[in-house]
Amino acid sequence: MILGGHVSISGGVDQAPERARNVTCDCMQIFSKNQMQWKAKPLDLDEADRFKENSAKHKIVETVIHDSYLINLGSPDKALLKQSREAFLEEMVRAKHLGVRSLIFHPGAHMGAGEHLGMKNIADSLNWVRSEFGSGDVQLLLENTAGQGTYLGYSFEQLEKIISMLDDQKNVGVCFDTAHAYGAGYDVKTRKGYEKTFELFGEIVGPGFLKAMHINDSKVKQGSRVDRHEQIGKGFIGLDGFRNFMNDARWKSIPLVLETPQGEKGYKSELKSLRSLVKR
Repeated sequence: MILGGHVSISGGVDQAPERARNVTCDCMQIFSKNQMQWKAKPLDLDEADRFKENSAKHKIVETVIHDSYLINLGSPDKALLKQSREAFLEEMVRAKHLGVRSLIFHPGAHMGAGEHLGMKNIADSLNWVRSEFGSGDVQLLLENTAGQGTYLGYSFEQLEKIISMLDDQKNVGVCFDTAHAYGAGYDVKTRKGYEKTFELFGEIVGPGFLKAMHINDSKVKQGSRVDRHEQIGKGFIGLDGFRNFMNDARWKSIPLVLETPQGEKGYKSELKSLRSLVKR
C-alpha cells in the first residue's frame, strides 16, 4: 500500500518531502500555500524544481494537494463564488508547476440555497476552471463529506450527479475519506458493510473514479453527519475496520493519506499500525 500523511510546508514547499520521509510516508498530501488565506505570492519556480528533486531523493511515490478551506465552489453568493473559482484555478496552476497530478477538494456548501442549486454551482465552477486551465495535467478529485451543515458530496448519488454535469469527466475522480463516509452513514467498519459500501460506490459512481483515500478514524458514530477525525484505532471505525482497507488489492496503486489529529507527531506510529494489519 502507498501510505502517507498530510505534512506541513513550513519553511517552503520543497521541505515537505524530507518531512514526510522522516515519519515513514511513501506518499504525502500538502497545501500549496497558506490554506486560510485567499492570496499568496506566486510559487517560486526554483522552489518547485527543488520540490520535485527532493520528492525523488526521499522516495515520495506520489503527492496530492488539498485546496484551501476558504474555497466554496457551491456558494450562491456571486462574489464569493467568483473569488472561489479564481482561487481554485490558482490551486490548479500551482499543482501543475509542482508536478502534482491530483488536486483534492470538498465539493462545496449550498449555504441554504438548496442541494440542487449547490450541485449545479459546483459543476459550473469546475467546468469554468477546466476551460480556463485547459484539459489534462491536473485531475480534480471531489472528496466525499460527512454532510455537516450544508456541505454537499456526502452521498455517492451527489458525487455522481456532480460528475455527470461536467464537460470533462476524464480528468476528475473521487478521494474517499473514511471518517467522512462513516459520519455520512456508510458502514466501513464491518466486513459486510465495507463490501456493501464499495459495491454501491461502483454501481453509482463507478469504480474507476476512486483515485485517492483519506485514511482517518472517526470521533463520532456512524451516521452522525459530523466531521471529526480521530487517530487510527482510537475511534469508532477501529483497527478492525481499517483491516478491510489494508487488505484490499484495489487500493494498492492509489495514495492513502492520514489526516489525523496529532498530525506528523502521530504518523509514524499510526502508519506502523496500518502496515501491521496487512496479511502476509
